[in-house]
Amino acid sequence: MRRALFKIHSYLALAVLIPVFLIALTGSILVFKFELDALLMPEAASLANKQYSTTTPSRLSFNSLVATINASYPEYEIGSWEFFDDKHESDRVYLIKKGTEDWYKVYLDPYGNQVLSSPVPLHHDLTDWLLHFHYTLMLNNLWKSSPFIGLLIGLITALSLMILGITGLIVYRKFWRQFFTLNWDKRPKVMTRRLHRFSGIWCSPVLLILGFTGAYFNLFEYLDEVKEHSSVDHHPIMERRLYSEVLNFDEIIKTSTERIQSFTPTYLFFPTEEGRSLVVYGSVNTSNPFSSDYSSRVSFDANTGAYQFDYDIRQQSVLWTILDSFRELHFGNFAGIGSKLVWCLVGIGICFLSGSGLYMWYGRFFNRSKSKRKRKQHRETLPYSPELDA
Repeated sequence: MRRALFKIHSYLALAVLIPVFLIALTGSILVFKFELDALLMPEAASLANKQYSTTTPSRLSFNSLVATINASYPEYEIGSWEFFDDKHESDRVYLIKKGTEDWYKVYLDPYGNQVLSSPVPLHHDLTDWLLHFHYTLMLNNLWKSSPFIGLLIGLITALSLMILGITGLIVYRKFWRQFFTLNWDKRPKVMTRRLHRFSGIWCSPVLLILGFTGAYFNLFEYLDEVKEHSSVDHHPIMERRLYSEVLNFDEIIKTSTERIQSFTPTYLFFPTEEGRSLVVYGSVNTSNPFSSDYSSRVSFDANTGAYQFDYDIRQQSVLWTILDSFRELHFGNFAGIGSKLVWCLVGIGICFLSGSGLYMWYGRFFNRSKSKRKRKQHRETLPYSPELDA
């Protein structure tokens, strides 16, 4: 049984070596996405240069912020808006260019009502490009016959990562005995094998979480893309503004906090198709430490601003609570810098497991080839005997 699982572990790891390495490497970087954005684009992604303090007044009126974006970019329409009230992180406003289906992004200072960047495509900035690469490997739309091959490969890779984690724990079923032990050895092959086992033991819990949640996200995205692609208007063109010019966004935000207890708005989704609602997403106080910042929502009529319905994650089934937790569990945001650091180290650990696994496989392959050559040479040196050909 162990021998069969070992073969499955070895050959599967070899088959998905490259995508696992690339996805793990980009994932370990993306754990600190905002920090990298603030470092690379300090004037746009971060408000640190503004030196806002805790005594700085709260965000300006949402009505005035929306008016600023619409006046600054009349050739675009707002698609969605991610906002914060920590005086540290800029708002991210996602725009759709009129006459197209193309999305763009700009940064906004919500305290000074100042646009901090020009519209750029969604995957223009480095970390956004890395995010796109992380779940598609830049393979989507390369072939017309398989437009979502990148998502499919990502799904297969995530499932393979789960299998590798499970088979690895079974093969080294007594791993708990060496959980805190790493014996040094001068022989590179022996030391590589021990480091591989030791890293796998420590990475396996998070590795399984990343594999499971990654498979869910890729499957969800793949099915959604296939569904949209199969419809006639799979990506509707933005022709005009799909919400009323006189909507009171401040009143909508205020109403959302009244409809759901302890609701903190974090994201505003504007209608992108005829008949769609205006939706306010946000977080709520809950005993679940992995509850996301988008766990609950309140919907409003895009023409009148009238309340339609709300969705409180605390009133949903265990299944929906678990699915909502996937976001925090996959990105490692749930415990601040501590969980981010652990998730980053696990990503690096998976890269090491890929490299060390390849080294061990090459060593076994080389040894087998060397043994075959020696046996062949040995037979050739023996005196001829008819029994040898029998």
